[in-house]
Amino acid sequence: METGAVQLDRRQRRRQETIEEVLDVAAELMREQGVAGLSIGEVARRMGIRPPSLYVYFDSKNALYDALFERGANLIADAMQTFGEQLDDTLPLEDSLLVSANAFIKWAVEHPEYTQLLFWRPVPGFSPSERAYAPAIRLVELSQQRLALLQRRGLLRDDIALEDIQRDWTVITSGIVSQQLANEPGQPFESGTFTSAIPRVVAMFARQYASTQPTRRARHADKR
Repeated sequence: METGAVQLDRRQRRRQETIEEVLDVAAELMREQGVAGLSIGEVARRMGIRPPSLYVYFDSKNALYDALFERGANLIADAMQTFGEQLDDTLPLEDSLLVSANAFIKWAVEHPEYTQLLFWRPVPGFSPSERAYAPAIRLVELSQQRLALLQRRGLLRDDIALEDIQRDWTVITSGIVSQQLANEPGQPFESGTFTSAIPRVVAMFARQYASTQPTRRARHADKR
């Protein structure tokens, strides 16, 4: 006979599996219809259940959006963390910025259902909870760490606050994402009109923020 603890564990596992299935279906629907097109009724229909059954797992549509926001933020933060761990720290400034931009923008363009929710404001009245927003903060911190490393290597100017450099970098990268998704939804990353401009835009950014004395400062940074 199963113990109460085993039965509870199985119920919890089944509950989590159902939650993940709901999120999968909801993300698929947002990809097809846009974030604002998410419908509790349609999610239930695709799962073969009645809409009230979903409220056992999410007590409101905004609660479902919140879970989707958290999932999407974790997905992109994990992807960028893995990318950062594999990044060659000896690359020149422009090359390092280019591979970083490509990694972020490619993920965002290929996951429009999450990108709209994370970086736009498509749902009136919805704001992510503190828990859901936490991985988004981690994403920002990962970006800060990479730019700080470039400064320590003597490749980025240190007469401009790192926060200002990151702000401009975010404007550029997220701007390309927004233009691509708004004007050519569904166009592959490799052939998009706006994603094709990434090398030129990154080169302009690198010229603006490159240190004028990289060799001397890089040697100093290595001694730390």
